[in-house]
Amino acid sequence: MQKINAAITAVGGYVPDYKLTNAELEKMVDTNDEWIRSRTGILERRILKGEGKGSSDLAVPAVLELCKKRGISPEEIDCLICATVTPDMVFPATGNIICDKIGATNAFSFDIMAACSGFLFALTTGTAFIESGRYKKVVIVGVDKMSSIVDYSDRTTCIIFGDGAGAVLIEAVIEQVGILDSLLKSDGSGSKYLHMKSGGSVKPSSVETVLAKEHFVYQEGQPVFKFAVKGMADVSFELMQRNNLTAEDISWLVPHQANLRIIDATANRMGLPKEKVMINIQKYGNTTAATLPLCLWDWEKQLKKGDNIILAAFGGGFTWGATWVKWAYNS
Repeated sequence: MQKINAAITAVGGYVPDYKLTNAELEKMVDTNDEWIRSRTGILERRILKGEGKGSSDLAVPAVLELCKKRGISPEEIDCLICATVTPDMVFPATGNIICDKIGATNAFSFDIMAACSGFLFALTTGTAFIESGRYKKVVIVGVDKMSSIVDYSDRTTCIIFGDGAGAVLIEAVIEQVGILDSLLKSDGSGSKYLHMKSGGSVKPSSVETVLAKEHFVYQEGQPVFKFAVKGMADVSFELMQRNNLTAEDISWLVPHQANLRIIDATANRMGLPKEKVMINIQKYGNTTAATLPLCLWDWEKQLKKGDNIILAAFGGGFTWGATWVKWAYNS
């Protein structure tokens, strides 16, 4: 019996029209374009405007684009997994809302919360569903409306994040392509460096927590940077070693778009030149769970069947990981 692999067969993406530039941020907080560019590589980020709009509104066009590219209807989707830290509501799951909005009436859906590593964790979960033979079409969505949890008076965090969504369809194949290996890790002791202080069961929302601005991203930059550089670089290198892959074997590194210096450190550890690294942080910023699929969306036309791709991420939790994908189709 031939082994079933799970392969990415279509990619969709969406970013809002509104561009928040470094020049605009200069008017909002004590920062400047040169400082932002030199430390992060970001020139602008997209922001979802409009009352009553949430992460599901970013995800819907991404999933519908994916369906159109693949020539399927939403009713054919068996399962949808949504990776996000900015759900529309605490419950129900944003995945449920996305399915309702697109008409995916035959899919079960749920959310995964693993911060910037969420897409990788969701992709690995969906892969297991396909490999088991139980489901035929699984959609993985990475989406975040980070503008909803960013304090635009905090210059250390407001320069980093943007809004966006990316989605992939995974299906069963019997060729030696698809999602071939993943190495995922987490360490809850890092939570003190990157978290949201209030709004959970430990410290529920109150007038006091709102006034104290405890419903925004809290980050201690130096420890997070240190952990991220080591974590993302080491896990990517370890995944290559485990699968006897060399730098020459790798067509593309798809790194989480958090910071150019972290991306460079990961590429250097893997021995990869910049020409093999997908970078779009300059135009989208850090869209958290959406960065990896948005890279695949931006580069889809350059990907060729058989390309070896390493996806790598690091996020709050701490969570981190790397996934080896052998691309399954020519665009």
